Amino acid sequence: MVERLVPDELRELFQRVVPPTPVRPQGGGRRRYGDREVLAAIIFVATTGCTWRQLPPVFGPSGPTAHRRFTEWSTARVWAKLHRVILDEVGSRGGLDWSRCAIDSVNMRALKGDLTDPNPVDRGKKGSKIHLITERTSLPISVGISGANLHDSQALEPLVRGVPPIRSRRGPRRRRPAKLHADKGYDYDHLRRWLRSRGIRHRIARRGIESSTRLGRHRWTVERTMSWLGGCRRLHRRYERKAEHFLAFTAIACTLICYRRLTA
Repeated sequence: MVERLVPDELRELFQRVVPPTPVRPQGGGRRRYGDREVLAAIIFVATTGCTWRQLPPVFGPSGPTAHRRFTEWSTARVWAKLHRVILDEVGSRGGLDWSRCAIDSVNMRALKGDLTDPNPVDRGKKGSKIHLITERTSLPISVGISGANLHDSQALEPLVRGVPPIRSRRGPRRRRPAKLHADKGYDYDHLRRWLRSRGIRHRIARRGIESSTRLGRHRWTVERTMSWLGGCRRLHRRYERKAEHFLAFTAIACTLICYRRLTA
C-alpha cells in the first residue's frame, strides 16, 4: 500500500522539500515514523476522504501522528514546494504548454473555519472557493483559496503573480503565459490593462456582447482540472477549520495531478 501510494520517484522528489528530522538533544523518546509512511497515510486521507481516526493501521503511523506531521509540513509549506518541484520536472521534459492558459474557480461547502463565507450560489450556506490557473494541457500551475463570496475577478492578479518560475526544456525559467482565457466573471477593463502591462494576451468573454460557448473551446481545460480535483475526495466538502490545511489538501491534489502526467 505504501509503495503504491508513494512510488520511489515521488519519494525522491519529496525528500528535496521535506524538513530534516528534528533531533532530541537528550536522546530517547519513541521511534519516529519514516516520511514515506506518513506521506502515504496523508495521501490516503486526501484521496479517500476518510477522517484521521479512520486511517487503517497498515500504514504504521496512527491518525493523530499523521495529522501532527501533516500540520508540521503544512506550516513549512512543504506541499506548495512539492507541487513546484514536480512542475519543474514536467517542464524540464517539455511537458508544459504556455501558449494558452485558463483561469476559473469552483465552490464547495464548508462547515466552519477561516475563509468561509455565505455562498451566493448555494442559498447563503457557508462555503469556500478554489481558484486555479491551468496551462493548455490542464496541469494546475497556480492555486489559491478564498471565501465563497469573493468575486472571481479579485483573484486574477494574485493567481497570476503566484505562478512560480518553472523550468523549461530550453532557455530560462518561465512564469508568464502567452495568453490567458477567462469567462465573463473576469470582464473588467482594469484586468485587461494589467495583463497587457505584464505582456500577457487575454481572451475574456464580454458580458452582454458574446456567448461563453465559443470561449469554451479553450477554457474547457480548466474545467477538466476541476473534475480531476474531484478525485481528491477530501475536497468534496471542506472539513478543515484552518485555511492553511484546506490549502494544503488542495496543493496535494494538484501535486498528484501533475505527478500522474510525469509518470504517464
